[in-house]
Amino acid sequence: MGNISHESSKLSASLSNRQVTMITIGGMIGAGLFIGSASAIQVAGPAILISYALTGILVFLVMRMLGEMAVLQPDSGSFSTYAANAIGPWAGFSIGWLYWWFWVLIIPVEAIAGANILHHYLPSLPSWAYAVGIMFFLTMSNLLNVKNFGEFEYWFAMIKVVAIIAFILIGLAAVFGFWPLAEVSGVSHLYTHGGFMPNGFGAVFSGILVTIFSFFGSEVVSIAAAESKNPQEQIRKATNLVIYRIALFYLVSIFLVVALVDWSAPGLTEMGTFQYVLHILNVPGTRLIIDFVVFIAVCSCMNTGIYIASRMLFSLGVRKDAPRLVMKLTPSGVPKIAVLASSAAGFAGCYANYAFPGQVFGFLLSSTGAIALMVYLVIAISQLRMRYNMQRRGVVLDFKMWLFPWLTWAVIVVIASVLGYMFFSPEYRYETYFSASITLLVVIISKFVTRKRNTADLYLKDKTVN
Repeated sequence: MGNISHESSKLSASLSNRQVTMITIGGMIGAGLFIGSASAIQVAGPAILISYALTGILVFLVMRMLGEMAVLQPDSGSFSTYAANAIGPWAGFSIGWLYWWFWVLIIPVEAIAGANILHHYLPSLPSWAYAVGIMFFLTMSNLLNVKNFGEFEYWFAMIKVVAIIAFILIGLAAVFGFWPLAEVSGVSHLYTHGGFMPNGFGAVFSGILVTIFSFFGSEVVSIAAAESKNPQEQIRKATNLVIYRIALFYLVSIFLVVALVDWSAPGLTEMGTFQYVLHILNVPGTRLIIDFVVFIAVCSCMNTGIYIASRMLFSLGVRKDAPRLVMKLTPSGVPKIAVLASSAAGFAGCYANYAFPGQVFGFLLSSTGAIALMVYLVIAISQLRMRYNMQRRGVVLDFKMWLFPWLTWAVIVVIASVLGYMFFSPEYRYETYFSASITLLVVIISKFVTRKRNTADLYLKDKTVN
C-alpha cells in the first residue's frame, strides 16, 4: 500500500456513532429517489426493479471493496488516498480533484432546487436569494464544528427515513386493500400495461444507466467515519448494512410505485414519483408533504456536499496535491479554508446559473456525467492492487472482499462495460465525452504536478544528505 497517511487524526474525531449511522443512511437517499426515479421508471416500466436490483448489487460490492481498504486505513481522503497508494500519486490526484469537482457542482444544483421550493411558497423574495441564504447557512454550520454537520445531517436523514417508511406503510396498506381514501389494491399495474417488461430486456440495461447515479453518495461513510471515535467499527457496520438499506429504500418503495400506478402515466414525471402515488391515494396535502421532504433532501445533499468536498480538498492538501493552505484547521479541528474554498466554488456555480441561465452552468454540470462510475472503477482497481500487495506481504485482513480476485474483476468488467456503452449511446455520448475530456486534462495536470513534486523532494533529500 506504500506509505500510509494518518492525516485524518488531525481532524476532529467528534462525530458520534448515531451521527455516522444516520449520515451513511442519508447518503443513499437523495431527492432523486422522491422525484427523479420517475424518469427511470419511464425507461423500463416495472422491470426497473431489475435495474435497481442489479445496480444495488454492484454498489454493494463496490462498497465492500471500499470498506476493506477503509477498515485497514481510515482516512478522510478515502478512495483518493487509497488510489494514490495502490495505483500511483497521479491516480490519487486525479480522482480526488474529479470528486471535488463533482460535489462543488452538485452543491449549487441542490441549492437551486431548494430555492425553487421556497420561492413557490414565499414568492416575495427572488429565487437566487433563497439559494444564497441556504448555502450561506450550511457553510456556516460546517465551519463551526464537525458536530454541527453531523447533527444537521442526523436530523435531515431521520426525516428522509421517516418519510420513506411512512410511504411504504401507506403503499402496503393500499396494496392489501386497507387504504380507506382510495379504491386501489393489488399489484395488477406490474403486468397490465404492456407486461412486466414492456420495453424489452434492453431497457433494463438502459435503466441501470439512470439508476446507478441514484446510489452515488453511499461512499460518504468512508470519509465521515474517519472523524469518528471508532472508524473501523463504523465502517464495518455501515458496509454490512448497505444491502438492507438498498432493499428497503429503493426496491420496496419503487415496487410499491409500479404496483400502485401505471408506469407510463404522465403524472409520474409531471409531479414526481412519490407525489403522484400519494395523489392517486388521495393523501391530503400531498404537494406540501413531498415539497417539505424534497427540501430536506436537497439541504441534506448540500450539507453532505460541502462536508465531502472540503475533506477531499483537505486530504489533497495533505498529499501536496493542493495548496497547503487548505490544511489550515480551526481550534475545533475543522479545515476552514477547505470548507470556504469548496463553498466559494459552489457559490460561483450558483451565480453562473442565475447570471447565464441555461448556458454556463449546464455546460459545466455535463462534465460530471461519468465521474461516479470512474470513482467506482478506481475503487475496484485500488482494492485489487492493494489486496495483491497485502497477500505478498502476508497481511491477514479481518474485513475483506469476497471471492477475491474473481468478484473484483467482475465488477471492473461491468463498470468498464457500462462506461463503454455510455460512449456509444446517443443519450449519454456528449456527457461521457465531456467527462472523459475533463478526466484526461486532470490526469495530464496530475502527471506534471506529481513529477515536479517528486523532483523537488529528491532535490531536498540530496541537499539534506550533502
